[in-house]
Amino acid sequence: MARLTGFGQSFQSDTSATASSQEFTLGARAFDVSGNEYVYAKGTASVLVNTWVTFDEGLNVTRTLADAQGRVGIAMAAIPLNAFGWYQVYGKAIGNVSAAFADNGKVYLTATAGEVDDADVGQDFVVGAIGRSGIAGGSATMELNYPVVQDTALD
Repeated sequence: MARLTGFGQSFQSDTSATASSQEFTLGARAFDVSGNEYVYAKGTASVLVNTWVTFDEGLNVTRTLADAQGRVGIAMAAIPLNAFGWYQVYGKAIGNVSAAFADNGKVYLTATAGEVDDADVGQDFVVGAIGRSGIAGGSATMELNYPVVQDTALD
């Protein structure tokens, strides 16, 4: 049986900031005053603010694409390759969506890297994410609850 311990965390950071060198432990979790939760991870090429990403077991980040697998989050800033930053995994977030995304839409990965759609795509349903607004400027409000995608049909 594992023995659990805990301690209060304090971060002097802004979710919209990036760093060229690692400032926190990869996988560190932090909360904002609204209860939204973020994970600290590496960046990758072409990650812009509101980009949907998947994380592997080493917290390496990849922009979402159809058939991806892993934990899912949304970038809070442009986090380029060899940089570090925060990705939201819980709470109310803004994420990039396809052109016809509808309010209260289900969330599916697409062939466009870093965005999602509400069109039913077999095996690309993102469990733990739901749209909470229609599209505005290429993005929509999302409700996140530790989203994950497994490239498996959910019937």
